[in-house]
Amino acid sequence: MVMTITDVLNLWAQQGVFSYVIPFLLMFAVVFAILEKTKLLGQQKAIDAIVAMAIGLLALQFDFVSTFYAEIFPKFGVGIAIFLVVIILIGFFYHDDAGKAGSAVKWVGWFTGIGVVIWALTSWNFWGDNFSIGWWFYEYFWSLIILAAIIGVIVWATHSSNGGTVKS
Repeated sequence: MVMTITDVLNLWAQQGVFSYVIPFLLMFAVVFAILEKTKLLGQQKAIDAIVAMAIGLLALQFDFVSTFYAEIFPKFGVGIAIFLVVIILIGFFYHDDAGKAGSAVKWVGWFTGIGVVIWALTSWNFWGDNFSIGWWFYEYFWSLIILAAIIGVIVWATHSSNGGTVKS
């Protein structure tokens, strides 16, 4: 019997690899790395591993983390694709005489990242009730866009009016 990649991924999904194993490994690795880097619990790697394992397992106890990961990481992939396309377009049309391309890329990255987090939070229905916070963003979408534009213009105006430093 020949199995395709789709068959393998579906089998892994049925067995809980994406809901439990990968979130546990991610949580364990991040907590372990933080404990190792900060030396918060001393030089004992075994203690760091036990604490990281306990946190990883406890995080998966009520499917809260699994459902959030299932919501945010697909959107994160879409955000990376959007970011990549915008960066490619900036590369085509942006001539970097003054060394400002890095600044433009940074702001595109921030905008994309914030957009992905808001998108994930607005469609995540796991707040302990039957409501999500998405209605708020949908209700006030244009108001938020106008507010962001006004803030952007203010930052641009204050930043460019005195040679690149913000007025105090």
